[in-house]
Amino acid sequence: MDLQERIARRRSARRGGRVVVDRDQLSPVVHRAEPVGRGPVLEQLLDALEPVFDGELPSPVAVVGPAGSGTSAIVTALFDALNEQFGGPSRTIGTTTRAGSTGPVTWFVTVDGRQVESPFAFYRAVLSRISTDRVPESGVGTDELRERLADRLSRPDRRAVVAIDHHDEPETLGAERVRELLTPVEDRVSTVAVGQREPDDHRGTTVSVTAYRDHELVDVITDRVSTGLAAGALGHDAVRELAAWADGNAHDALAALFGAAVLASEDGADRIESHHLERARDDVPDDGVHVGRPLALSETRQRVLLALTELESTDRPIREIATAIADRSSPTAGTVKRFLYELADCGVVERVPLSTVTAGSGRQPSTVEAQFPTIAFRALAATAAQTSDETGRSSD
Repeated sequence: MDLQERIARRRSARRGGRVVVDRDQLSPVVHRAEPVGRGPVLEQLLDALEPVFDGELPSPVAVVGPAGSGTSAIVTALFDALNEQFGGPSRTIGTTTRAGSTGPVTWFVTVDGRQVESPFAFYRAVLSRISTDRVPESGVGTDELRERLADRLSRPDRRAVVAIDHHDEPETLGAERVRELLTPVEDRVSTVAVGQREPDDHRGTTVSVTAYRDHELVDVITDRVSTGLAAGALGHDAVRELAAWADGNAHDALAALFGAAVLASEDGADRIESHHLERARDDVPDDGVHVGRPLALSETRQRVLLALTELESTDRPIREIATAIADRSSPTAGTVKRFLYELADCGVVERVPLSTVTAGSGRQPSTVEAQFPTIAFRALAATAAQTSDETGRSSD
């Protein structure tokens, strides 16, 4: 961020008495252009991609790390930088050999597996990054998009490196399926699988990303605080405490920071107090899922989850919860119940047995609990809904 822009943001915040200068800078779903403290890993990934600088395709790459270690941020940042360096993601990108001559065209494409649940969506995501032509959202079939991709890469001097992020999460296109979809252009494309584990039968380079150490996570949080909050809104002792609590997981740290900022703003406070942080930390489940998971769901399912988080008590059977949600939303109780079971199967919510007063031979009833940071989800989902309304788009 430009230094003058930093100063202007702070001046604006102080005049308005706001604790938050820029909420996007605090968001756990927004990646930095240059990930903090990940220089060595970026170098390893550049080593794995080294053949592209000679106009060749690298062997398949897997970028593997535990939850919250920044694998997505690393790949996204590097691919964006490569595209910017070589001319932009939607234009031809001429790589340069060590001898200085212009080499083949290579595109670097990142596809978020949470956003592509079908071959059509995958082809569209790739084409939107390598083509200057508008890619239709409907009205054409999957076969036509596949043909467009093949045509785009038909010239012998055109190649693409495609990263599939979150390939190992439920309800995403796995790395093996992505390779199948790219079979028609397999000699023109190389893949990078990003997740917590290598794809099955992976044959290629693996770049391992470790969890953040406490001092590294302090730097990550401090970087976000410096651009997202007003001066003095959060002390360094609180930052260190937050980093220690997160235990190497940057997502959990940022989700708690974001949640605390939301709470402080709602209170009209001019700084984040300890009770804001405590409540926000309690809202981040142990071994929960990234807040990006529920945000990637359809609008209808997001509304169900929003209603779930707004219930005063969820300590009741799923049947009763579904009825309560249906009373405040459009889906029927039966549909809501089905949604909740499906969301439990993919880990977004968890089914928890309820204790019963009397023993019986019937099935023990269960309830559901959110497995994502609900404060951050509510705030980010509301922003997304507002953006959708302003642009006239719907995610259903």
